[in-house]
Amino acid sequence: MLSKCANPSCTASFRYFHQGKLFRMEVGTSEPDEAVLTRAGKSVRRAEFFWLCDRCATRMTLEHNSSGGVVVKAVDAGLRTAS
Repeated sequence: MLSKCANPSCTASFRYFHQGKLFRMEVGTSEPDEAVLTRAGKSVRRAEFFWLCDRCATRMTLEHNSSGGVVVKAVDAGLRTAS
């Protein structure tokens, strides 16, 4: 369940869908022992929802890191798009 902004340094609480930006990200399992394999031998990924508050969403986005997790990244000023 969403409770706060995905930016670890922000304390904004999630209250409404129309505020901020909601992300649906595919994430892998955190522990190899928990991995569920498909018939092809690939691990199953699950969808998780993350939220950035209005203030953070104007300056940041979420991306996958090399280990399959989700990290908050600053948006380059020249690459920002209108939402």
